[in-house]
Amino acid sequence: MRRDKAKHCFAPTQGESYVRVGFSSAGIGQPQRLSLIKKLAEQDKRLSKKKLCDLFDVVRSSYYYGIKTKPIDVERVKLQSLIRQIFNDSKQSAGARTIVAILANEYGIKLTRYLATKLMERMGLVSCQLKTHKYKHADEAHITYDNLLDRNFNPDAPNQVWTGDVTYIRIKSGWCYLAVVLDLFARRVVGFSVFDSPNSTLTASALKMAYQTRLKPSGVLFHSDQGTHYTSKEFVDAIADCDGMAQSMSRRGNCWDNAPTERFFRSFKTEWMPKGGYEDIAEASSAISDYIWGYYQTVRPHSFNNYLTPVETEKRYFNKNLLEGVLN
Repeated sequence: MRRDKAKHCFAPTQGESYVRVGFSSAGIGQPQRLSLIKKLAEQDKRLSKKKLCDLFDVVRSSYYYGIKTKPIDVERVKLQSLIRQIFNDSKQSAGARTIVAILANEYGIKLTRYLATKLMERMGLVSCQLKTHKYKHADEAHITYDNLLDRNFNPDAPNQVWTGDVTYIRIKSGWCYLAVVLDLFARRVVGFSVFDSPNSTLTASALKMAYQTRLKPSGVLFHSDQGTHYTSKEFVDAIADCDGMAQSMSRRGNCWDNAPTERFFRSFKTEWMPKGGYEDIAEASSAISDYIWGYYQTVRPHSFNNYLTPVETEKRYFNKNLLEGVLN
């Protein structure tokens, strides 16, 4: 029988049943053709596998290799399971770079970004990060402080420079507001507060939390933007209650002067916050706490920290200084 005719029908020898099937030009991929050949051969043992392979334009060696049971790569299955766990823990925000860093830091597994990307594609994992938001600045004239920080975002030790800022969070009834205090040494959040108004009580509350949780350090430089919630008497009094704390402010309308804090807000909104926001302020507060304590501080790797978490970075700093103190 000529091959071009065999593509349209299969005429068996005497004693065999007549079988008519569609041919490969119908858009059927090779895996489907292999499966179809196998099923036809199992249904009628008289059918020749050679003729079926010719009929479906499949090389016989490919057929036998395709139906061969392949051993399960247990290590690859474990790796994919771990990647999915990391991805889900990040609320589907972690990309290949973040997953590679967490695998290396937390599990000692070396993986290239290329392979991580391929495995994520194979598992259908797509990082869902939202677009950034442009912030409005106050137009009112008010008292400001000098920019003492001057974009020196790399202090030598913890509790030397703190930065603060406020952002808004969507809730069902409108908005609530988040104020944070960031220690620039390891980009660690040391204080935060959630309120229904972006006032001085909000910012002072975040500062007081930072001062208490960091065991009342002295001589800290606090940097913020020129918002009225940082120039008010209430907040200035809160600064005065912190031993030797000095106040620094960004230049008007220049968000880059407080870039690390802006970056934290961007990370929270793109990695954690649902696109539609939260039901109410209680749900928002709970989610913010989960992000800061349960993910940002202890799990999420930071490029600034050589892909270590803020907690691990500070831990290594204090352990090193403790050891040096003992040796000296």
